[in-house]
Amino acid sequence: MARKASPVKVEPIPEVNQQAYQAEAGALTMLGDIAQGMHEERDLVNQLLGQAQMAGAFEEFSRTVRTSKLAYVKENKLYRAIAGKKSPNGSEFSGTWDEFCSLLGISVDKANMDIANLRTFGEEALESMSRMGIGYRELRQWRKLPDDARSALIEAAKQGNKDAVEYLAEELIATHTKEKAALEKQVEDLRADNEALGERMARKSRELDETVHELEKTKRRIQTMKADEAEKELRQEATAIAFEAEADISGKLREAFSVMLDHAEKTGTDPRTFQAGLVRHLEKLLLQIREEFQLPDGEAPDDISEFGWIEQMGKSQPAGVAED
Repeated sequence: MARKASPVKVEPIPEVNQQAYQAEAGALTMLGDIAQGMHEERDLVNQLLGQAQMAGAFEEFSRTVRTSKLAYVKENKLYRAIAGKKSPNGSEFSGTWDEFCSLLGISVDKANMDIANLRTFGEEALESMSRMGIGYRELRQWRKLPDDARSALIEAAKQGNKDAVEYLAEELIATHTKEKAALEKQVEDLRADNEALGERMARKSRELDETVHELEKTKRRIQTMKADEAEKELRQEATAIAFEAEADISGKLREAFSVMLDHAEKTGTDPRTFQAGLVRHLEKLLLQIREEFQLPDGEAPDDISEFGWIEQMGKSQPAGVAED
């Protein structure tokens, strides 16, 4: 008796989550790109090393192509790929830029200089300069020029006219040298002025300390004097200080103003606003003293015999300067 065939149970196919599928597919693609990039970077390192081992092959690159590859390796630290490899003497490389340059047969300084030139002048201009036979010494000088001067050289180099480039470079270097010398002189003058100002400030500080010390001595001395003798002593001290201040103003300050005016006539400048500011500052200081001690205004002293030095100072003023 024949056996009856049993029906086959068919399981339904689960529904595919399209969002998850796309995410996984994207991740796989990304990993593939990363792996491909790593292979390409290793290939570049191996390519450079292999070509360097061939007699003169590395030197057959144009300067720009060679330097572009070196710059890429250095910026992305691809030289680390040689870590663990054996050196010719049997030791293992640690994966440094110095070791990589050594394997290529070039010095670190030369490689770094080539990269600096590439970054400064760009591939097109550097390639043109290389064809014109412009050497490292000239490029080192040109790198020191201001941005606008370098831009002018780059544009001239792209035209391929060596004579024009060298002439322009000489003119730009001469101009830059003059400007640099003028700037250095300004800096030196400012430094000298600051040193002189510091010395004057230090001297004034010492003089002020000495004045305070003398006043303290006078203060202690008058404590043992009679009232009228002490008054006379104090007036003499105050008069001496006032005389010194007036001598500085009518002598040194007036002379400084005269020198500034002579300079202004030659240069066409006008220092009067600056001078007015200084005078106003002195006026404010005197006004503060008058207000602080509540001094009367416009009243003549009872005894003018103590102010003979004022008349003497007035007689010593230059002609044409009116007395107050």
